[in-house]
Amino acid sequence: MSLSENNKDCPREEIAAYLDGELDRNALISFEEHVAQCAGCAAELRSQRQLLCTLEAAFRNTRRQFQLPDNFTRVVAAHAENDMRGLRHKVERRRALQLCAALLLAAFMLLGAASNSLIFQPARAFLRLTASALDVFLRAVADGAEGVTIIARMVARTSVTGPHGFGILIALVFLIAISLLPRLIANYHRIEFIE
Repeated sequence: MSLSENNKDCPREEIAAYLDGELDRNALISFEEHVAQCAGCAAELRSQRQLLCTLEAAFRNTRRQFQLPDNFTRVVAAHAENDMRGLRHKVERRRALQLCAALLLAAFMLLGAASNSLIFQPARAFLRLTASALDVFLRAVADGAEGVTIIARMVARTSVTGPHGFGILIALVFLIAISLLPRLIANYHRIEFIE
């Protein structure tokens, strides 16, 4: 496969350096051999030479003569590729954000009915599942708090009205009941989930 058939290997970026005379001896020989074999690079070289000749003829007719730097094309290309100053201003960022929002809105509008089943249905299912899990958790907490409150009232009444030994026994039963409560709740929800 020759270089003219494979455009990936074409040294297009070296054309400007060749015209500016910036290639060293080995690179110059290699580039000239490549241009002799590659029709695409030869056409690009001719095109850039014509552009330079046109610019030279246009500037030759002006009264003011000025000299372009040797690496003029490389400097202009580097500045064109790397000049991102406009994106640093708030106005430019706001404009970019507005454009992105408009494109996002247009994309949703173009999706139409398909967006309902592709985007919103999974989101609704996820929210429904999350709401169910949150409901189970809140009910468990509320039931636990209600049970603890009832037991605390009963222990308080019994310890106030009963003899001292009976009050300690009730307090001990209360502490055991509180320690077993999470296990009972977990078993209740496990059976409810299985059914």
